[in-house]
Amino acid sequence: MGRLDNKTAIITGAAQGIGALMAKVMADEGAKVLVTDVQDTSAAVKAITDAGGTAKGMKVDITDNDDLKAMVDTATGELGGLDIMVNNAAIFATLTPKPFFEISDEEFDTIMRVNVRGVHQVMKAIVPTMIKAGGGKVVNIASGTFYYGPPGLSHYTASKGAVIALTRGHGRELGDKNIQVNAIAPGLTESEGVRANDGFDMARGPTVASRSIKREMVPEDLLGSLLFLCTPDSDFLTGQTINVDGGKVNL
Repeated sequence: MGRLDNKTAIITGAAQGIGALMAKVMADEGAKVLVTDVQDTSAAVKAITDAGGTAKGMKVDITDNDDLKAMVDTATGELGGLDIMVNNAAIFATLTPKPFFEISDEEFDTIMRVNVRGVHQVMKAIVPTMIKAGGGKVVNIASGTFYYGPPGLSHYTASKGAVIALTRGHGRELGDKNIQVNAIAPGLTESEGVRANDGFDMARGPTVASRSIKREMVPEDLLGSLLFLCTPDSDFLTGQTINVDGGKVNL
């Protein structure tokens, strides 16, 4: 019996990389998963269904309220409900690190629109359904950059600090609705997108050296925390951020 049997989960930004892996592990644990992204989700869905899981793919722009309504309608109408929401979609792996005074206003606003306002819009879209169902679990993907402010990524760092703030505010507001809202703050994770971006090369060695656990972080390192926050094991935990970075930051 899987830990997520009879649950329906939505995960954004799940066409590839960390999001696709998270969708796969939730399906492996018994959840019916709606895999969403602005990119083609077919490969991620096939990986789940080939392994015997239940998944449906859908193109969703998290800053488009019509897309979000369709997302919720699909989850409830075709997959049976909405128990778990994983807010993973964000702009990161394609960024070119640069000094803050070289970041254009347009780039700054794009990061904030997707990484922050997108979470806000998703939450507005899903909460009525979760309240009607009697509760649910929300997991936001933040970032350890908030805690140490790496150079070259001030706009991304600010956006993920805002995700942590939203996690706290939403957790406070939804606690009496039996909806737990928590976040995971990963360290630099060697996803396929990050590996393909040589702009992060200079950060790899110093990052590993700064960790208590002296190795690169891989996407699989996030899965235990994800499942904990999606199951009844975390029913008395809300508004919190779990820092998963091999001990780089001790809180």
